[in-house]
Amino acid sequence: MSGDYEYIQRCLQLAKNGSGFVAPNPMVGAVLVYENKIIGEGWHKKYGEPHAEVNCLASVKESDKHLIENSTMYVSLEPCSHFGKTPPCSDLIIRHKIKKVVIGCVDSFAKVNGSGIDKLRNAGVEVVLGDWQNECNAFNKRFFTFHTKQRPYIILKWAQTATGKIAYENSDERLFISNEITNRLVHRWRSEEAAIMVGKNTALNDNPSLNNRLWHGKNPTRIVVDKNLELPNDLNIFNNEAHTIIFNQIKEEKHHHLHFCKIDFSENILQQIMQQCYSFGIQSILIEGGSKLLQSFIDVQLWDECRIINNEQLIINNGLDAPKLNNYAHFKTEYILNDRIDYYFINEI
Repeated sequence: MSGDYEYIQRCLQLAKNGSGFVAPNPMVGAVLVYENKIIGEGWHKKYGEPHAEVNCLASVKESDKHLIENSTMYVSLEPCSHFGKTPPCSDLIIRHKIKKVVIGCVDSFAKVNGSGIDKLRNAGVEVVLGDWQNECNAFNKRFFTFHTKQRPYIILKWAQTATGKIAYENSDERLFISNEITNRLVHRWRSEEAAIMVGKNTALNDNPSLNNRLWHGKNPTRIVVDKNLELPNDLNIFNNEAHTIIFNQIKEEKHHHLHFCKIDFSENILQQIMQQCYSFGIQSILIEGGSKLLQSFIDVQLWDECRIINNEQLIINNGLDAPKLNNYAHFKTEYILNDRIDYYFINEI
């Protein structure tokens, strides 16, 4: 393993600290190295605030500032070259006379997409792109999916019993499947995504809050599909804890935290929802149910990742069947007490 790769790994570790706080920007980490010694580190902490490169250079001790121009900067994503919420980071690097920059991957966002690298090279900076680009691309899969496919990154999630059931059949009683520790993990997942989505029946039968109260960070935007606006307004999803979007066919109306978004239910509902979410700048959605909604995404191959929680000790013979996943590749399994969590990616056609 080369030293360059190890420093890029450190950039990714730092970048992860921005998870749930920087969207719609990507997560980025930066490290400044002088003669195999790290003299500065930083990451993009919050949308609208300074980028990783700025925070990295700001962290350098006063006694080490004279070393900056003879140091190498490692950054997990190509430095920006345009004015957005903050000035271009490529200009910052040039201004500090840094002679070498090692980059994790090219930023495919249209306003960057190689222009940051070009600006650095034109200013005489040595730019290195290694063989870790796929890894760095995967790290910001939400950001890249949003910009290349013009839709949110879709994560399917459900919990099922050992017999493949997700709920009691013909019962108002809620079936609790996952354990308390797994529930906290699920709330961490919620904190990492821009939005969380359920169907009308799940909102009505379970009355979920759809927040991440068992974890820290910003609550995701709540998305509910309620064709004829039949949900009572005393449900938890209508409280003011998070922004809520209700896709329906009745009205288009906006309030302080509530948006009734009208779409045409006669054709391609999911595609319309994806187009609207893209226009709202929602980069990722955690689809939590119910089974019909989840299966509708599976059937049209509109998903990127799936997480299935299996309670291996809970036996329910008469219940609602879990969705049936297809065209998938399994990539990880983890165990939390009696829960087994299987992770899948969709097989790209």
